[in-house]
Amino acid sequence: EYKGFTIYPEPIADGSQHRIAARIEKEIGGQMKSHQLIRADTLGDRGAAVDASLAKAKQVIDEQADRLFS
Repeated sequence: EYKGFTIYPEPIADGSQHRIAARIEKEIGGQMKSHQLIRADTLGDRGAAVDASLAKAKQVIDEQADRLFS
């Protein structure tokens, strides 16, 4: 949970690397909205990719808030 949003870090395996990715969800007007965040950045360690995915999702929420779903 972050500022009313739920973040699900979901790094994508890409060979021996893991692409930064996360699903961001929030209920708006009684309807669940979802945004899939996928970055070109990759990391060798899955744990580091999870941490980076969370950090990037928080940054996107800080920058865009509910506009993320428009």
